[in-house]
Amino acid sequence: MNENVENKVNIELSDEVAEGVYSNLAVITHSNSEFIIDFVKMMPGVPKAKVKSRIILTPQHAKRLMRALQDNMQKFESKHGKVVENDSKDQFTIPFNGPAGQA
Repeated sequence: MNENVENKVNIELSDEVAEGVYSNLAVITHSNSEFIIDFVKMMPGVPKAKVKSRIILTPQHAKRLMRALQDNMQKFESKHGKVVENDSKDQFTIPFNGPAGQA
């Protein structure tokens, strides 16, 4: 029997999940048995941020995810150019109490 046929998984994606959730911050915590990634949407000038999605992974799966992200970033940069990171130590600081935006 063909191993490729046996190992196929049919993955379904509902319309609601397919819309996705925007996140501009990920908070990662871990215990000895799991990694928890909270995806947060933060808005400048708003003192409260909500977790939009939480993913719980085994350490092994977290490591596979890290490798997959590294591989995909490398492919992205080879096609679209290098992604430049902010070198500032305060790159994750959002001025919650700063001036409010104006329209």
